[in-house]
Amino acid sequence: MKTTASPILDLTAEEIMSRDLITIPDKMSLRAAAHLLAESHVSGAPVADDTGRCVGVLSATDLVQWLDRGDQAAKRGPTASRGYCCEWEVIELGALPADAVSCHMTTNLVTARPDARIAELARWMLDAHIHRIIIVDEMGKPIGIVSSTDILAAVAREEPPAGAW
Repeated sequence: MKTTASPILDLTAEEIMSRDLITIPDKMSLRAAAHLLAESHVSGAPVADDTGRCVGVLSATDLVQWLDRGDQAAKRGPTASRGYCCEWEVIELGALPADAVSCHMTTNLVTARPDARIAELARWMLDAHIHRIIIVDEMGKPIGIVSSTDILAAVAREEPPAGAW
């Protein structure tokens, strides 16, 4: 019995990536970046240097890890403004330091070109235990992002073969 490859596996990053991208300058304060993520309702974004080249990723996980380290600056007072990176994460924005994002971002980032296939992207996410891959142009500048949700949505849109259900 011969099986044929699913058309879903032929999709590329360019076809499923989100192009409406929030990019965080590497010199922005962690507090300002957390506010930007919360205001944009995203849980992570690429970090770019002065030339626009992607040099890292800042995610809600990075913010939670900073809070989890027990820094004395992370005081939870009633006057602190709260930010929501996603439904289950509440970050006390006022507790975050004014340090540059470059001090707290993830630098071992996984990037891909627009022609990377969906199976590669999924494998890289699994191998690196990450939820997003930054799609970059030939100069290393972010042009899109593929999240695990984007891959799941592409799979969900796939029509099942006749008689599969």
